[in-house]
Amino acid sequence: MGIARRRVGRGLIFLVLCLVVVIMLFPFLFMVLTAFRSRDQYLTGQGFSLDSWRELFKFLPVVQELINSAVVTGGAVLLIIAVSTTGGFAFAKLGFRGSGFVFLGILAGMMIPMQSIIIPEFVNIARVLHLNNQYLGAILVYAALGAPFATYLMTTYYRGVPTELVEASVMDGASYWQVFRKVMLPLSIPAITTVAVLQFIQVWDDLLVGLLFLNEPHVRTITVGLAVIQTGRVVNVPALMAGSLLSALPAILVYLIFQRNLIQGLTMGVNK
Repeated sequence: MGIARRRVGRGLIFLVLCLVVVIMLFPFLFMVLTAFRSRDQYLTGQGFSLDSWRELFKFLPVVQELINSAVVTGGAVLLIIAVSTTGGFAFAKLGFRGSGFVFLGILAGMMIPMQSIIIPEFVNIARVLHLNNQYLGAILVYAALGAPFATYLMTTYYRGVPTELVEASVMDGASYWQVFRKVMLPLSIPAITTVAVLQFIQVWDDLLVGLLFLNEPHVRTITVGLAVIQTGRVVNVPALMAGSLLSALPAILVYLIFQRNLIQGLTMGVNK
């Protein structure tokens, strides 16, 4: 009876997981099928063609928008990594006066809704720094939004590294900068990979910041470009799905390539 119950339980769990997989993958399957249909084929639900892709490249400068997205996302991720690794090392190992209050302030920054601060940020970027519709302006905004969580994750990770390792390096004559660069950074590759992947997906898929700070055609990202398609009286659903598929592929590829490193970084941070 015990073996039979375990088998029934495992069977139910398997069925539930299959149902979850179907629910999660159905929108993606719909997007893929619709992306390879024309308008008429989409309405009838039969046949496949590349008309939607031709219309997508006709309506939007897709290549330029993908380049814009890559530049903004890459710059923001690099800046977030630079801030979070140095800040995490300082909070975890240097123990300067008032570090606890500063760290609490960073944690509080994670709890502030982005919608409540996006207008003041726009005023600062556009009127004070005059960086509206420039890559640097969007990069700074994304870095400010992503740095608190990344710093918290890196601080948690560095606290798990034995302090004796830092002290031994200092006794051998290494400066704190050398300890950070030659000891801590190599040890924190899994955590850095986790931060990079999570922030890449977050920044690449973001729409709100792009709409506010990168609304000119020459700096527009792919997500903002897809929003432009929906501004017409009649939405070209197949072209929109084709663009959505093209926009989703980089984030999916990054996740699949670094999936093992991502899981390793998260679990190591939890275990420590």
